[in-house]
Amino acid sequence: MPPQPCPPDTLSDLIRRQAEAQPDAVALCAPGRRSSSYADLAAQVAGTGAALRALGVTPATRVAVVLPNGPEMASAFLGVASAAVCAPLNPGFRAAEFRYYLEDLGARVLVRARGHAEAAAEAARERGVTLLEVDIDPAHAAGRFVLPPAETPAGPAAVVPPAHDAVALILHTSGTTARPKIVPLTHANLVASARHIAGHLALTPSDRALNVMPLFHIHGLVGTLLATLASGGSVVCTPGARESAFFDWVAAFEPTWYSAVPTVHQAIVAMGARYRDAAPGHVFRFVRSSSAALPPRTLAELEALTGAPVVEAYGMTEAAHQMACNPLPPRVRKPGSVGLPSGAEIALMDAAGRRVGPGATGEIVIRGPGVMSGYENRPEANAAAFVDGWFRTGDEGRFDADGYLFITGRLKEMVNRGGEKVSPREIDEALLEHPAVAQAAAFAVPHASLGEDLAAAVVARPGVAVDEGTLRESLFGRLAAFKVPSRIVFVDEIPKGATGKVQRSALHERLADRLAQAYVAPAGVAEVSIAGVVAEVLGVAEIGRHDNFFALGGDSLSGARVIARLHAMFGVGADPTLLFRHPTVAALAAIVDATPAAATLAELAAEIDAMSDEDVARALAEAETPDRGSPPGDAP
Repeated sequence: MPPQPCPPDTLSDLIRRQAEAQPDAVALCAPGRRSSSYADLAAQVAGTGAALRALGVTPATRVAVVLPNGPEMASAFLGVASAAVCAPLNPGFRAAEFRYYLEDLGARVLVRARGHAEAAAEAARERGVTLLEVDIDPAHAAGRFVLPPAETPAGPAAVVPPAHDAVALILHTSGTTARPKIVPLTHANLVASARHIAGHLALTPSDRALNVMPLFHIHGLVGTLLATLASGGSVVCTPGARESAFFDWVAAFEPTWYSAVPTVHQAIVAMGARYRDAAPGHVFRFVRSSSAALPPRTLAELEALTGAPVVEAYGMTEAAHQMACNPLPPRVRKPGSVGLPSGAEIALMDAAGRRVGPGATGEIVIRGPGVMSGYENRPEANAAAFVDGWFRTGDEGRFDADGYLFITGRLKEMVNRGGEKVSPREIDEALLEHPAVAQAAAFAVPHASLGEDLAAAVVARPGVAVDEGTLRESLFGRLAAFKVPSRIVFVDEIPKGATGKVQRSALHERLADRLAQAYVAPAGVAEVSIAGVVAEVLGVAEIGRHDNFFALGGDSLSGARVIARLHAMFGVGADPTLLFRHPTVAALAAIVDATPAAATLAELAAEIDAMSDEDVARALAEAETPDRGSPPGDAP
């Protein structure tokens, strides 16, 4: 009789199997802490589950967890999920946010570190949620804590471990374009995804991951923590992405790999001079990037710094993280691609739901063991998100002839600039090609006639001087004119969400003060004349010398009228890209001043300035008097 297949594991099964196979092997590490073995971790998971059941918690109970990023957050996630539904929350939320999420989740219990996240405790008390406060003792091994008894304990629940198809983890979508949706992920979803990632990356018990991602987000929870534990390796649980400490952690723990979002990789590259000083003999086996597009330039710089292959992956919460990933050497890695399907079946569909083939662009759709069955209590969202069993990701992409997936943009992030569709990712990558740019993020801004216009935020490299005009001009050599942002603003840091991922839909509001221009009056004949033309065409009262034509509501039609007037007045070329290249009065005036045909304007202005008021009045009167010697109708 053939052997019967084993039922899919739960998270507690995953840890128990590793503890049985290698009880003394290191599981969790942390800066300044003793390490925990797999036997220690298995005991912690079992103890947390038993303590929760003693409080009346069942596999269906929602338990919110608000702990600092670190080993206790890792072990709490595993322990809570062994007996209930774990709902990790961002410790940085404010009281109103905690109230919203606790209500939306239907949480009955909240676990927090004593003295930490007071806003969470306040919200829990207001809603009558059972509050469990744990003490984190640095003298204990990493991940070790004890759940205290509840102030008003319920009767103990029966020992009924969750089934593999029970929900283990619930997370919210980012909610930047709509009300956040609850994503329920089962034990089977999570274990399948973790094992797929571990297999794709060829993780073994000798691997050690340095986790710098939040453990209230799918990237850190599955992409680093669970994938490593599924392989029997060890995880260094850090407080988060702190670039100043990163290379000290590398020296102390000698990790073989780490995974992060592109903004973290860019910050690490910027601090790269410290790498060999802190860890002269260290070698990464590989570096992984996920959760947002990794610009090819950043990939090349990171590989040059670490001497290790960088693999870009594609993941999302609804798929329990990874769906595709570039393979490790000796197989081909393709910069700009998220690699081959890994953990999910991937297809492309057109707007009518028809499959499209290699080379064609379509919406990326997925299905597989890691993909959720549907958003919780959102039938309308599920009806829109699923088609014939495929989940619609909202991303646009294409496959090349070798089956590698290239993401061409996020459908909701596409900027519709007067009917021309622009992918912000393409603008980011073009800006990052400039040697002065360290980080870049293009985004949409509302526009009266275009519907949307395009702007970009840029972080310049330290010690490198660059201005908006120089960057915009460099883009005209790389992009079509309609793709060049009307505004580029310089910032010390690009606003990001809690996971380090840029949330483009919020950038317009968060950078509104930087996008606004203070009024500066036009100076000189050319600027005053141009400002008058632009004001008349756009129907506005006054135009400052630095005001942007498109930000004021200009579009291609009104732009053509302005260009025609300037051509007639000053003899400048009738180039349709003129306003794209030079969208301010001051910039246009510089073009006029450099135009030979405009020299007569300056000469006339100088001559008028030298005339007395009586001479000017006489000249005007003569100009308005017809030439009596000319036949009727021939007067100019």
